[in-house]
Amino acid sequence: MNQITFTEEQQSVQAAAKDFAEKELLPGVIDRDNQQIFPTDQITKLGQLGFLGMMVHPKYGGGGLDAVSYVLALEEICKIEAAVGTIMSVNNSLVCWGLEHFGTEMQKEKYLNPLAKGTVIGAFCLSEPEAGSDATAQKTTAIDCGDHYLLNGTKNWISNGQSATYYLVMAQSDPSKKHKGINAFILEKGMPGFVVGKKEDKMGIRSSDTHSLMFQDVRVPKENRIGDEGFGFTFAMKTLNGGRLGIAAQAVGIATGALERAIAYTKERSSFNKKISEHQGIQFKLAEMATKVETAQLITLKAAQLKDANEDYAQASAMAKLYASEVAMSVSTDAVQIHGGYGYVKEFHVERLMRDAKITEIYEGTSEIQKIIIARNLLK
Repeated sequence: MNQITFTEEQQSVQAAAKDFAEKELLPGVIDRDNQQIFPTDQITKLGQLGFLGMMVHPKYGGGGLDAVSYVLALEEICKIEAAVGTIMSVNNSLVCWGLEHFGTEMQKEKYLNPLAKGTVIGAFCLSEPEAGSDATAQKTTAIDCGDHYLLNGTKNWISNGQSATYYLVMAQSDPSKKHKGINAFILEKGMPGFVVGKKEDKMGIRSSDTHSLMFQDVRVPKENRIGDEGFGFTFAMKTLNGGRLGIAAQAVGIATGALERAIAYTKERSSFNKKISEHQGIQFKLAEMATKVETAQLITLKAAQLKDANEDYAQASAMAKLYASEVAMSVSTDAVQIHGGYGYVKEFHVERLMRDAKITEIYEGTSEIQKIIIARNLLK
């Protein structure tokens, strides 16, 4: 992206993320994917380098960086291993951001500080077996018992479900108020009645852990509620705007990784007595792929810049998530096709990038959800 001027700090962050991805992630990425091995050592090092609390203010243990730096770093990580990008995105975009902007000072000191420093990681718990993308239909309940709440219910598709230490959980406290009766809570692993369920055997992002969570009469102190009574739905919606930005960056990284591998392969592979990069049909395909990737990068950076300027970026992040996820899927599929039979085997990486790309079209809402968000912002 030579036409975009980044600050020296942003370039430095991008270079550090690229170096980490190539040296720490690439060597074992295929084995971790095959065996669904959680990248414990890599996440520890990522935290030590400050990549798990990038945008958090330094007084709470974070790096104090801007959203553009975060997007650039996440893209570099996801070029190599999107599963690590998922872990990084959840901790940064959802957990840390939500706590910093809406948590109490006690919550920030106790929970945000270690999360931002990367000594622990967090999970964001909104999805349920029956609710899906309808965040208003929370079946998990939180009954007010005076100095505490009692939580009961189930969450599913929770990234970092087993590996997290702290969990942000949405639950319904007053069904008569519908979405205005939803609260958000901070739960700790090990609380009595809190059980981590089975690990999902996923098509992609296989080295990240995705679990169901069960709550049976989990006693949550009142001070662990985030915001005022009934703030949970608003908390989730505001936080998900940043989550969509993270997914867009993840999708751009996957697409860029696939494009780079496709370009390199066309310069190595020969057919009909010349490199396949010399065939006009391949050149047309690469040109289309590169145009899509650059467009996705630009729209994602626009959303990041709006966020940095403290402007409303809900529409921009939804657009970025919608378009970049479609690009990740199409470009990674084209990369497999360009590789031919080699694209179908694991050692050339592009089949994994294609499998990883699909989840970017699914989580944080399908394309239809993003279109609803965009349309509402256009029409209001």
